[in-house]
Amino acid sequence: MPPCERMRVEIVSVGTELLLGQIVDTNAAWLSARLAEIGVSVYRRVTVGDNLERLVDALRDALRRTEGVITIGGLGPTEDDLTREAIAQVLGEPLITDEALAEHIRQLFAQRGREATPQQLRQAMRPPSARPIPNPNGTAPGLHAEKNGQFILALPGPPNEFQPMVQDYVLPLLAKHTGGQVIRSRVLRLGGIGESDAEAALGELVRSENPTLAPLAKLGEVHFRITARANSPAEAETLIAQMERAVRERLGRFIYGTDDTTLEQVVVERLRERGESLAVAESCTGGLLGKRITDVPGSSEVFLGGIIAYSNAVKHSMVGVPSEVLETVGAVSEPTARALAEGVRQRLGSYWGIGITGIAGPGGGTPDKPVGLVYIGVSSPHETTVYRQIFLGDRAAVRWRATQFALWQLYERLRNP
Repeated sequence: MPPCERMRVEIVSVGTELLLGQIVDTNAAWLSARLAEIGVSVYRRVTVGDNLERLVDALRDALRRTEGVITIGGLGPTEDDLTREAIAQVLGEPLITDEALAEHIRQLFAQRGREATPQQLRQAMRPPSARPIPNPNGTAPGLHAEKNGQFILALPGPPNEFQPMVQDYVLPLLAKHTGGQVIRSRVLRLGGIGESDAEAALGELVRSENPTLAPLAKLGEVHFRITARANSPAEAETLIAQMERAVRERLGRFIYGTDDTTLEQVVVERLRERGESLAVAESCTGGLLGKRITDVPGSSEVFLGGIIAYSNAVKHSMVGVPSEVLETVGAVSEPTARALAEGVRQRLGSYWGIGITGIAGPGGGTPDKPVGLVYIGVSSPHETTVYRQIFLGDRAAVRWRATQFALWQLYERLRNP
């Protein structure tokens, strides 16, 4: 395999169960992240069912575009495990039995008090020019083949076998041929602004080639990923830091965190720093806001509790929403959201209170109160503010967007008291 200044590979995941949605392909995502760390660009990812002709086509297509292809799955003992056969066809070679591999498989079965069947010994077959990749956690070895300066690496699908083989064999092998380049990324998380407005504010920055700045579609917030390619991790981090400073100069007030930081984590941390507490009263979100907050380790220091006030009777008896409010303007209204926020704060003794009421759908909407209409109240001992929002999407999306909006409004107050 010759050195390559910018190595591109394709990942081909094999298995009809992936196409049917019976298994989620977490292997390919994990591999893409590991390859980026050593400067290998994943040019395309393809999923192919257990069909020899389509698998051969996928391998040939990948090799027409890139320096190499990595397959995941299809190396087991059954008749529908066809990756070995496909690689042999692409190489123009027959399959032979590797006697050393066959004996290894026999010994593995003997250790379990069993005899390896002819079907199990299919895993010892390989094209003559391909060499096996050791699999310390399973019976199916991987394959490493090269032809015309390109490579094919075949790995088994079970993650407990696949991941160690990537770490121990694939990454060291490819790192030798990438010229030492690395790829590093950082994600900036934004709230309180839409994607189009954020992208417009960034202007020419989104056209930068190294580092790149790309928007990521997320529900209820905006993410931008900064990706840098460099000759060392330190150089890549410098490029990322320069771009991050430029982005913060334009959109700093909307950036609440980086990488895996969530909005609820930041809210809990700010509450802890200020020594303030929170309680919530939820109707249409059904406890989702409370769940998100209590998912954060240490939230018990600041979160007193929540009330799922779904029915009008509970809104009145448990939170104190006046009956005349519910009878005159209804549960989905500004006065109800205000009463929920103030009532839960007073009854649970918290500094902050949030009340949410709305129509999550898919039914229940009217011309005056359409599906997606949500009122969100945020209350402190000093003031209560209620927001009227119409969120798009299905029931789950409306509920998530409502909790995201509520967390953002609280975060704004905690950041700028």
